[in-house]
Amino acid sequence: MNKLNDINPNNSNLDIPDVGRRNMMKMTGATVVAVGVGALTSGSASAHSQVALSNEWDKTFAKSDNVDHKKVTFKNRYGITLAADLYQPKNANGKLSGLVLSGPFGAVKEQSSGLYAQTMAERGFVTLAFDPSFTGESSGEPRNVASPDINTEDFSAAVDFLGLQANVDRERIGAIGICGWGGMVLNATAIDKRIKAVAASTMYDMTRLYSKGYNDSVTLEQRTQGLEQLGQQRWKDAENGAPAYGPVSLELQGGEPQFVVEYAAYYKSPERGFHPRAINSNASWTLTTPLSFMNMPILTYIAEISPRPMLLVHGEKAHSRYFSETAYAAAAEPKELMIIPGATHTDLYDQVDIIPFDKLEEFFKANLA
Repeated sequence: MNKLNDINPNNSNLDIPDVGRRNMMKMTGATVVAVGVGALTSGSASAHSQVALSNEWDKTFAKSDNVDHKKVTFKNRYGITLAADLYQPKNANGKLSGLVLSGPFGAVKEQSSGLYAQTMAERGFVTLAFDPSFTGESSGEPRNVASPDINTEDFSAAVDFLGLQANVDRERIGAIGICGWGGMVLNATAIDKRIKAVAASTMYDMTRLYSKGYNDSVTLEQRTQGLEQLGQQRWKDAENGAPAYGPVSLELQGGEPQFVVEYAAYYKSPERGFHPRAINSNASWTLTTPLSFMNMPILTYIAEISPRPMLLVHGEKAHSRYFSETAYAAAAEPKELMIIPGATHTDLYDQVDIIPFDKLEEFFKANLA
């Protein structure tokens, strides 16, 4: 494989220049396939619209007998209706601590965030795992678009909802973000002082990735080229009256980097994380999704999380480990970085023997007391 087009052959109509495999990882987020956005194309891919909510169990993990579950909806500050799963420990009394959760980037609440939410509910918390705006069962048009502003607001809207529940102490609400929503939850916590403690698992800073590429390797020339391509895509979308989508995410052709193979092993496998509403399982983002991420760095004010505690969890073998390490360096005390020996990025999505739930329970019980 010596061209980006070799990964997704449908993208040839955008005249992306030939790049070697090493240079592929230096491209801007506009052309990164590894996080499920697909290669640039003017073709159309499945974009799921809103569906009716039900209490049918449609998760990628088994239902716990120790937790009560129901689907709920609430609106964010922009009037977008978010769909969520509310998990509550059975037979609990009094007001409890609460946690809001979302992620990974391109996932739905029936995957990792729901697993984390149900597990933390088993450990005594009222938890709310939500689909971000424009994705999953949440509303918003067009479908399958992300925004560093709106998705940060989604976390605060979840806090609004959870804090209105009769069995939740609104002074004891924390938050967990996974993968790309790990960066979003840190951004939300910096501005929303109602969040008393925050944890980010296998965190991606999507604004850094889209604007600078992996390991900050994108040159100014490459960044400019990516923005020029996105501008041309806007003309096409305007002419068509609708956004274009990439090919279905993570349809491997062979020769992809190992961490892309690991993403596919999670999102495409019915035995692990496949879900028909997940963008990374069954659809793709709009091609212009990277635009707002490329000049809005979400971790600018990470030091302002302090004096509230922050916990970052990352795998030792994760390609994304540097995101948590640099975020930790920029944050103020109290802070903690927990590196899981031998773990990859996606191990922290669903491997319950690797995800440090004991540590998460300890952290939130100590800091939401």
